Amino acid sequence: MGKIIALLMLVALIATPVGTLFFLSSHTKLAFAPQPTAIGANTPVTVHISNPHGLRRFTAVLEQDGARTTITETRNPADRLKFWLAQFPEQDIRFNAGSKQAPNLKEGKARIIVEAQSNDLRAITDTISSDVDVVLRPPSVTADGFQHYINQGGSEMVLLTPSGYWTEAGVRVGKDMDRSFPVAGSATQRLALFAYPWDLPTDTVPVVYAKNPASTEATARFWFKVFPKKFRMRDLTIDDKFLDKVVNQIDPSGSGDLLTRFLKINGEMRRANNKTLADLRLKTAEKFLWTEPFLQLANSKVESEFADVRSYIYKGKKVDQQVHLGFDLAVTAHTPVVAANDGKVVWAAPLGIYGNCIVVDHGYGLQSIYGHLSAIAVHEGDMVKRGQEMGKSGSTGLAGGDHLHYSMQVEGVEVNPVEWWDEHWIKDHVQNRFKQQ
Repeated sequence: MGKIIALLMLVALIATPVGTLFFLSSHTKLAFAPQPTAIGANTPVTVHISNPHGLRRFTAVLEQDGARTTITETRNPADRLKFWLAQFPEQDIRFNAGSKQAPNLKEGKARIIVEAQSNDLRAITDTISSDVDVVLRPPSVTADGFQHYINQGGSEMVLLTPSGYWTEAGVRVGKDMDRSFPVAGSATQRLALFAYPWDLPTDTVPVVYAKNPASTEATARFWFKVFPKKFRMRDLTIDDKFLDKVVNQIDPSGSGDLLTRFLKINGEMRRANNKTLADLRLKTAEKFLWTEPFLQLANSKVESEFADVRSYIYKGKKVDQQVHLGFDLAVTAHTPVVAANDGKVVWAAPLGIYGNCIVVDHGYGLQSIYGHLSAIAVHEGDMVKRGQEMGKSGSTGLAGGDHLHYSMQVEGVEVNPVEWWDEHWIKDHVQNRFKQQ
């Protein structure tokens, strides 16, 4: 009897730690980042991995019509007993999938299967998969044959024709990717308005592009000439009276000295507000909503121009520098502010440094911005007509006196509105090009 008890105790001593280790073993959390939907010749795929014990094996397989091809595999030494001491951080595993890894792959449907085996006592294997389209035909794209004269800080329009398998097409200008939209009455041609930012080097070459989810891209060039522009450098003196007015209006619950609060508003809040404006490009109509030139505020005096580089001087010392991406237009206090052209209101509310603000969408990523208003008389979603009163000028936001801040943006990039006020520029760069097709 004593021997049996001793044997049972020995089994228990062995079984307890083994059972504990078995219980501590874990599954692997797997997720594509992002989910692949199409692959081509050599398409990048990323899988996010989470397992505190690490992996013993990671395998990715391409499956098509019952045939399986291993496209990547990594193995690590087994660690069945000491795994509980390890704490592996989450990681991303990257590999490529396509005909380069699986030469027999053909166009059609396929599946990527990923397996991960945990490096612990149970060595659990977890799996995820994604159905994908195999696309081996590359996209292609051509651009129009017009002469594109581009002002630094200005706008331009190009017509492009993508073909093959593509899901995205537009214009790349430096780091900016500007979308294209269908041209009414054409089954193949598309239109892209794009900005040439004021601070972009004038040797930057804009190109049209077309690409697909398989990470295959085609590009084409078009004839262009960029005209460099000089932008004003200005000193703007600020005092305690100005700081007290604007800071406590914009940030009434803030604390600390006025200058520190102002610098935060002029920097951090300005960048956040401009991002909000840029994001409104996603609320654009896929057609032009206007036909006539844009209106400048009637009888207005220009107090600031587009891309004025402002140095802020406080008590004789430069404390900040920012770029003013619009026109400051002044008439008299509470002057009626009208829509510069037909469009749809996509913003009508306070917006930080811009105070009471209205944004009107004119289609194809073109939008006009009206800031510092004392009153707003329209609502988001309203359709407005050229010359329709939308509010009154004012001094809300970061404004020292009553005026209208007017600016325009193309695909979220602010541009010089002078071009859009010019009937001849609009005809040459936009309207006449449709007639010549």
